[in-house]
Formats: sequence, structure tokens, C-alpha cells
Amino acid sequence: MRLALDEAELAVRGGDVPVGAVVLAPDGGTVLASAHNEREAGGDPTAHAEVLAVRRAAARLGEWRLAGCTLVVTLEPCTMCAGAIQQSRVDRVVYGARDEKAGAVGSLWDLVRDRRLNHRPEVIEGVLADECSRLLTEFFRNR
Repeated sequence: MRLALDEAELAVRGGDVPVGAVVLAPDGGTVLASAHNEREAGGDPTAHAEVLAVRRAAARLGEWRLAGCTLVVTLEPCTMCAGAIQQSRVDRVVYGARDEKAGAVGSLWDLVRDRRLNHRPEVIEGVLADECSRLLTEFFRNR
């Protein structure tokens, strides 16, 4: 999560909401990819940290299935990112701060664990939640 927090801090430089993500290989320690929000920097509404990290990890592995991989992200993923997580077959999602307004991994919705879907990753929430929340609160306070 500390690596994801480092990524989140980079997002602020581009004027983006400070969200960072890291994809870990099945061995649990090797970082396959990392990213931060780049919507403002790139003018791309889909450039959320999770989507970018998943894309980069898939490119590095040379396939779209991220079986055995873990996505670590500072903020609970939204519906778009939850869809990317489900479609990429990530085995585990670890996130810091809950997103009561748009979270789709347990708070407002729980898309990744919907029993109607064929893939449901493990979810671990609240890792360094206070630090993740503080970064977001400071960003919006300064705006």
C-alpha cells in the first residue's frame, strides 16, 4: 500500500485526484505495474489508477488474464474499475479508503463479489485507510 500511496502523490502533480494502484504478481512480492490517476493529465475519463495499472500489468505479462495477481489501490474502486478488475480475473483486491459515494467493492455497490458473475476476487479493505483518506481529504480541502 505504501507504493500505491507514493503513486497517489504523483497524481496531484498532474492535477488529478490522488489515487494510486499497484499490481503484484502471483508471488505476492513482485510489482508488475503501478499507476496513478491521469484523467486530467491525459484528458481521458478512463484513466483511473486501477485501469492503468491493470492494463500495464497485462501488457507486461502478455495476456489479459491476471490470475493470481493482487491489485492494491488507495481508494475503493468505482464501477468502471470494478468491471476491469472482474474482467481481468485479478484474484485479490486490497484497498485503503472506502468510497461511500461511488465505491463498487463493498460500500455503495459490491460488483466484484456479485454471485451472478463468474469471477469473484477476494477483497481486503481498510489497509492504511487513515493515510489514504488523509491524502484525499487534503487534496479536496486545497481545491
